[in-house]
Amino acid sequence: MLQPIGIDLGTTNSLICVWQDGKPILIPNSIGEVVTPSVVSLDEDGSILVGHAALSRLTTHPNRSAAAFKRFLGSNKVYELGDQKFNPTELSAIVLKSLKADAEAFLKQEIRDVVISVPAYFNDEQRKQTRFAAELAGLNAVRLINEPTAAAMAYGLHEEQSGNTLVFDLGGGTFDVTVLEYSMPIIEVHATAGDNYLGGEDFTHDIVKACLKEWKLNQQEIPVDDYARLLDLAEQLKCKLNDEKQHSLTWLWQDKQWQFGLSESEAKSLWLPLLNRLRAPVEQALSDARLKPNQLEHIVLVGGSSQLGVVRELVTKLFGKLPYRHINPTTIVAQGAAIQAACRLRNQDVEEVILTDVCPYTLGVESCSDNISGLFTPIIERNTIVPTSKMKTFYTVYPQQKFIRLSVYQGESLRVENNVLIDEFDVPLTPMEKAQGIDVRFSYDLNGLLEVDVVSLETGMQHGKVIDHSPIGLTDAQKMESHNRLKSLKIHPRDQMPNRTLLARLERAWAQSLGDERISIGSCIEHFLVVLDQQKSDEIESARNEIELILQQLDK
Repeated sequence: MLQPIGIDLGTTNSLICVWQDGKPILIPNSIGEVVTPSVVSLDEDGSILVGHAALSRLTTHPNRSAAAFKRFLGSNKVYELGDQKFNPTELSAIVLKSLKADAEAFLKQEIRDVVISVPAYFNDEQRKQTRFAAELAGLNAVRLINEPTAAAMAYGLHEEQSGNTLVFDLGGGTFDVTVLEYSMPIIEVHATAGDNYLGGEDFTHDIVKACLKEWKLNQQEIPVDDYARLLDLAEQLKCKLNDEKQHSLTWLWQDKQWQFGLSESEAKSLWLPLLNRLRAPVEQALSDARLKPNQLEHIVLVGGSSQLGVVRELVTKLFGKLPYRHINPTTIVAQGAAIQAACRLRNQDVEEVILTDVCPYTLGVESCSDNISGLFTPIIERNTIVPTSKMKTFYTVYPQQKFIRLSVYQGESLRVENNVLIDEFDVPLTPMEKAQGIDVRFSYDLNGLLEVDVVSLETGMQHGKVIDHSPIGLTDAQKMESHNRLKSLKIHPRDQMPNRTLLARLERAWAQSLGDERISIGSCIEHFLVVLDQQKSDEIESARNEIELILQQLDK
C-alpha cells in the first residue's frame, strides 16, 4: 500500500513524516530522535555517517564533515571530506537516503514516492537539484511544496482557522514569508517573498566575528579544528539568548581560555543588520498581497531560528500582535508535507483540503528595445496563482531574420544579467521582408514545471519546449557518475549508529573540556570502546545508558 510520505530537507535539520490514522506521524531515526541534523561525515574507516554522529564530528573532524550544504544547491561548490569530494546535491542525497532507511525500518516496507518541501524562494535550478538529490537517494519527488505553504497546511488543518495569515519561516539557511488566506477547506496563497541567503547560520557567524574582534584574532590564523569548536560554542551560546541574563562561552585555544559574554540586548545590536534584512521580504509580501499588517489575523512562526528571542520581538513589533508558537516550528513543515502527500493520494481524512499556491518569482525572456539589449520582459509576474498560462507578443529585430534565440530568465531585475538564466534555445523562422510578430506563451504548474510555446503570427509555425526537471549543466554521463559514486559509498550500519553517535558525542565533549572533566570523559571513551569490542548487545546498551547519564550531568 502506498504510504503518504512528506520530507522536510532542511539546511540545519531534516525530518520525515507519514500520514497515518488521520494525522501526520513523525518518523524516528536510528537513535530514536525525529530530527536528523543535515550533516554528513566520512569516518576513518571510509564509511559515511549522517545526523547526530556527523554533527558531533563537525566539531572534532571538520575536514571530514559537511553541513549547511543546502544553501549551495545549484552552485558549483565542492566539499572535500577526507579523500573524497561531494557536491551539495550528492550530500543532500545522502541525507535523504538516511531518512528513507529510517522510514523503511519504521514502516517495514519500501518507500519511493514522496513530497519534499523547499524554500519558497528557491529558484528553478535549486528545485531541479532537489529532485535530482531525491533520485540519487532512490526516491521519486512527486511534488515539491514550498516550506511556508506546507507549514500553513499543517497549521490550518490543526487549527481550522479562517482569515489572513502570514507565515514567517526562518530556518538555518533560508528565510521565507508567505501571506495566505484560510477559508477551510480552501487554503489560498496570495504572496511569497524571501531571502535564500539569510538564516540562523548567519546569526551564529556574527557571534564568532564578534568574538574574534574582541580577542583581536584573525580567522585565517586559526586552524580549522579549533575554529570549528568556536563555531559550535557560538551556536550553543546563540540558543541560550532568550532572556536578559548574561551568557558566555569559553573557548580553549593555545593553552588559554578565551571568554566571551553576551546578553539578548547586546545580541540585538550585534544582529541589527540581519534583523533589518528580515523586514524587506515581509514588506514585499504584504505589498504584493495588498494587505496592511493590521489586516492579518494570525502570525505563524516556522523554523528553528524563528525561536530566537530577538526575532520573536521583531515579529511582534512589526505586526502588533503575538505570533502563534504552540505548534512546534521545527516539525510543522514535515507534517505539512505529509498532509500534502495524503491530499495527493486522496486520503479520505484530508480529501476536502484544497490548496492554491503562487509562482514565487517573475518569469520572462530577454528582449531588446531601441537598440538596448539585455532587457528582461516579464511574462508571468511573481505571486501569480499557479497553475497559470500567460502570453506576450514580441517582434523580430530585422527583416529576413531566420531564427530567434529565446532566453528564459527568472528574477526581479530589469537587466537579465542580474537574473537567473533557466534555459535558452533557438526557434527557426521563415525569413520575411518585414518584421514578424511572435507569440510567446508560458505555462507554469504546481511543481514548477515551465512549458514554453512560440507561435509565428504570420505563418502559424509553432515551436514548444518543456523545461524539464533535469539539472542544468549536467550531462547524462555526469548524472550517471553521481549515481555510481553514491552507490559505491559505504554507509555506516544503521543498527550501529546509536553507538557511533555516542562515541562522536564523547569525542566532542573531550575536545571542549579540561582538567578533571576531560579525564572523566576520557575514561568513558576507553570503557565504552572495551565494551564494544566484547560485542555483547545487552552490555553495550547498559554502558551506553550509563554514559549518556554522565553526559547529561556534564551538560548541566
